[in-house]
Parts: sequence; C-alpha cells; structure tokens
Amino acid sequence: MQNLRPPPTTWWQCEPRRLQRDQEEVRARFPNLEWQDAGAGGWMGRLPRWPFARPEPAGLVDVIGEQGLLVAVVYGHAYPMVAPAVHPVDPQPRFSTRTDQRWHVMGDGSLCLFQDDTTWTGRDSIVELLLKAAGWRVEFELMTRGLINAMTINGIVNDDQLDPLLLRASGETDKISELDGSQDDRCST
Repeated sequence: MQNLRPPPTTWWQCEPRRLQRDQEEVRARFPNLEWQDAGAGGWMGRLPRWPFARPEPAGLVDVIGEQGLLVAVVYGHAYPMVAPAVHPVDPQPRFSTRTDQRWHVMGDGSLCLFQDDTTWTGRDSIVELLLKAAGWRVEFELMTRGLINAMTINGIVNDDQLDPLLLRASGETDKISELDGSQDDRCST
C-alpha cells in the first residue's frame, strides 16, 4: 500500500507576502539573480561588482576584475525566522578557509555575515545579506593577495576604510598588517 502523504508545505505558502517582498526587493536591486523554487527556494546569479551607495573606488576592477561574486542563496524551511545561507560559487574559497575565522566563511562553505545569531530578526531584508556578500567578495580578494590579515568587523557596505587600499592594491603588493584596529575574529561582511 502506498503512503499518500501531501507534499511538504514550503515557507512561502505560509508567508506569501514575504516571498513577494523578497522577489520585488531582489529584482529591483539585483536583477541578475534568478529565483529557484526547488526545496525551500533561493536565488542564483552574479552580484554586481560594486552595489553600494558610495562611488566605486578607483582600482577596484584591477583588484577583483569586471565581475562580482557568483552566489547561491539557499533558504531553509524556517525562513524568514532563520536567515538564508549565502554560498560563494565564484570565486569559491578554499576548504582551509572554513576553519579560519579571519575569512568569514562557515564550515559548510556559506558566508558568515553576522556577528551573532541575534542579528537576523526575521524582518530583515534579503538585500542586506546580498550587499554584505558583495562586500565579502572585495575583502576576499584583498585577503587572497595578502593585503589585509582579516576581513573587517563592520564590512565595507557602509564603511569606506578599505576604499583607499583598493587603489593601492591595484599597483602595490606590500602586505598591510592592520587597518586602524578595525579587524576582528567575529564574522560580518
């Protein structure tokens, strides 16, 4: 005898307005991302190289290239109470970075975008996570080149402290050990 169970209920069946909000916000800010409705859903695509409010720093293209981060955003069934996971696809951090907090990468390969578990309230916008992921891409390249020792605690979304370094990084390869004491082992980008 067959077990005739109904299909599982997805979070967006319970929260259709939240799905609509997420789709509207992401499409307005990140039109290159495509909604994926498999499992609990998510987004796939490439983030812009510099989606921030301030002007793009000179030298950014020389440091990270023309394209931004290719991401897979994976929602869980507890969304929106639990933040989705943002996985960098290209560039993808090495496995060894998952054990080093300086890189802001979790053990499963997703990005560590919060300083603590209470930062995400369930009312937050997915756009904020995507902006942090775009900022992570810039700091990832600076870390890869050995220009900073750790990703910054505040990230670069609203903090311009790394902007001058991008200009220098485009032609300078000397390692910079500290940037005004703003680096920390806690995650946030």
